[in-house]
Amino acid sequence: MSRRLSDSERYDETASAAAAVVIGHYSTSFSLATRMFGPRVRPHVRNVYALVRIADEIVDGPGRGACRDTEALRALIDALESETLSAVASGFSTDLIVHAFAQTARESGITEGLIRPFFDSMRTDIDVTAHDSTSHDRYVYGSAEVVGLMCLQVFLNAGYHRARTAPVHLTAGARRLGAAFQDINFLRDSAHDRQVLGRDYVGADDPAQREEVLRRIRRDLNAAARVIPDLPPDCRRAVILAHQLFSALARRLETNPTERASVPTSAKAFIAVRALLGGSASEVAA
Repeated sequence: MSRRLSDSERYDETASAAAAVVIGHYSTSFSLATRMFGPRVRPHVRNVYALVRIADEIVDGPGRGACRDTEALRALIDALESETLSAVASGFSTDLIVHAFAQTARESGITEGLIRPFFDSMRTDIDVTAHDSTSHDRYVYGSAEVVGLMCLQVFLNAGYHRARTAPVHLTAGARRLGAAFQDINFLRDSAHDRQVLGRDYVGADDPAQREEVLRRIRRDLNAAARVIPDLPPDCRRAVILAHQLFSALARRLETNPTERASVPTSAKAFIAVRALLGGSASEVAA
């Protein structure tokens, strides 16, 4: 006979279920990858992704459309940051997505030092339209690398109720995998970013600059691949799947620079089966 949930446990479960709905509706590839995490880790990764997704929808989606000006938009993202930090400190939020993230952060040791840079990058999207190499690196750290570091905290600490410091090589790998994912997204979405949002993250219209970004992506993917075997066993297959899906995207960006790259469903299925059967994260040709 199952144990009756307490009120707080029921609320926690409801919040995590809400986060799962977000990831299921917004990302088929990432949703596929999360299914390969073990049950210790899976809901926490969804909780992290859901908050990241909601923040992105504020600055680039319906939040922007609902705001009368940039100050109103900035107030929305500031309010989400404030609510998130408060929930991590207290363990409760009336916002189910924030509450789910806060439970994960408290259990896994995701601190303000990772949360604030993320929101700083989200604020950058409000009024910065073009990036140089310095602002690009700063933006990518906050928007993607810290998300990789949040997930690494989950991999190492979820379910253990203690915050273990990540080894240096895993920290570096998490950052470089996050950076590769973000740069791939920049290239894939460059036409939309330029035409709809009026932004240029990597100068993708310049063939020489585009090739330099692709070289950086290959280096980052390869560096990340080398440390994946040192992740906890219940995390490896999902990370391998995500790595290989984005590697396939990178290869398509190299051969079809004028199209929005995507991985066909059949190719995704093959990559998923290979990861499920214990395949490794193959390095890409540098």
